[in-house]
Amino acid sequence: MAKILIVDDSAFARHSLQRIVEDGGHEVIGRAADGKQALLLFASLQPELVTLDYLMNGECGDEVLEKIIQIDSNAKVIMMSAMGDPGIQEKALKAGAKVFLEKPYEHRDILKVIDQVMAA
Repeated sequence: MAKILIVDDSAFARHSLQRIVEDGGHEVIGRAADGKQALLLFASLQPELVTLDYLMNGECGDEVLEKIIQIDSNAKVIMMSAMGDPGIQEKALKAGAKVFLEKPYEHRDILKVIDQVMAA
C-alpha cells in the first residue's frame, strides 16, 4: 500500500483518481488543486508517491516536478497529461518523473503503474 498525494486542478479528476487508488488498496493522504498547494502538502505529508497533472492553472506540472525533486531527489512521481506530446513526456522523465501516463487511462493501468513505481 502506498501513501499517495494527488495533484490535479480538476476536482473531478482528483476525486476519480482517489477512488481508483483507494479501491486498489492504496491510501490518499492529500489532494492538491495547484502547484503551490502540492508543494506545501508534499513537504508536510511526505507521501511515498505523487500523481501530478502536467497542465494546471498557475504553475505547470513540470515546474512543480522540478521543485519536488529539489525537496527529495528520490521522490516517486507519476506525471499525467491528456497531451500525448513526446517532448513533454521526455522532459518530464528527464526532470525526475518515474512514469508519464497519458489520460484517459484505464483503472488497471494506473494501479499497475503505481505498483511498478513503488516496487522500483
